[in-house]
Amino acid sequence: MTRLTTPRTAALAALFLPVLALANDGIAGVSAGGIVFRKTDAIAMKKEVLNVSRSLISVDYEFVNESSSDLEETIVFPLPAYQAMKQDSDTYYGQPAEFSIKVDGKAVGFSTRVIALHAKEDITAQLKKLGLSDAQIAFNSSFASKTKVAPLTAKQRQQLSSLNLLEQGADGDTGPVWEVQVNYIWKQVFPAGKVVRVHHAYRPFVSGGPGEWGMNAEVAKTYCADKEFLSTWKKLAARTPDRLVPAEHVSYILKTGNTWKRGIDDFTLNVIKRHPAEIVSLCFPGTFRKIDANTFQVRLSNFQPADDLQVYFGNIDAASESSGVMPVLAK
Repeated sequence: MTRLTTPRTAALAALFLPVLALANDGIAGVSAGGIVFRKTDAIAMKKEVLNVSRSLISVDYEFVNESSSDLEETIVFPLPAYQAMKQDSDTYYGQPAEFSIKVDGKAVGFSTRVIALHAKEDITAQLKKLGLSDAQIAFNSSFASKTKVAPLTAKQRQQLSSLNLLEQGADGDTGPVWEVQVNYIWKQVFPAGKVVRVHHAYRPFVSGGPGEWGMNAEVAKTYCADKEFLSTWKKLAARTPDRLVPAEHVSYILKTGNTWKRGIDDFTLNVIKRHPAEIVSLCFPGTFRKIDANTFQVRLSNFQPADDLQVYFGNIDAASESSGVMPVLAK
């Protein structure tokens, strides 16, 4: 369990938005009915360096094929699922901004698989039969200012209504009821005995807002807040009229690191603040050391993540810009 506390000045911030988590890469087998993650006994994740901040998540991996033959595997990066119809509350949609994937320094050309789910049932084929394109399935009106997608035809809307796949939203408009799951997929060759380096980065979706600026027993437990952290938090809260501390929370899915042989041989986590006055707390094994005024680091060997990562950033000075964009689709 780890807690990082660095005080000193309180600050006000604007409204923040709900959270979605993104994941580590993992080897996947593509089978009928969907993508299935599977373990590999041949390829080891020798090294992972994960940098987590409110502005950017970046990850660098080193993989080694420990078998005697070259291997080609299917790699998948799953985007967070989202509702096709814009919700009444603030919610993120699509692909996080500033998204990139590189292998050995070169951008990856990936394919995209779009899946529509309704009541946990895959209805993608049903929608395709009605003539909907991937873009129409994946579109959300929150993308409207940046993305142009052909509107549903009158016939399609009638057919979707008859299947109870359209309904009126909180804004009074009628929209699709399905959930969208998008996966970026590519084939990757792992030469025998050689290191393959993968880098990806994106601007994380964060949660926050005045409704999440308080501190109670549940929040303290979620982020392993210790007495020192709570004492600092209370001092900061006492300086504000409403006794709240502006905060944002960042989540990251770590457990897929167990997909790889032996987990992660050499793992480094850097938690990075925007300014020294921020306070940070998270549950994590090992002992963090201070690298500089804004960075705390922990290193672990043969790391097999038991839990996903949730990081509390408090006493922030400004809200993060983290709106999603339309996923990359086939031309």
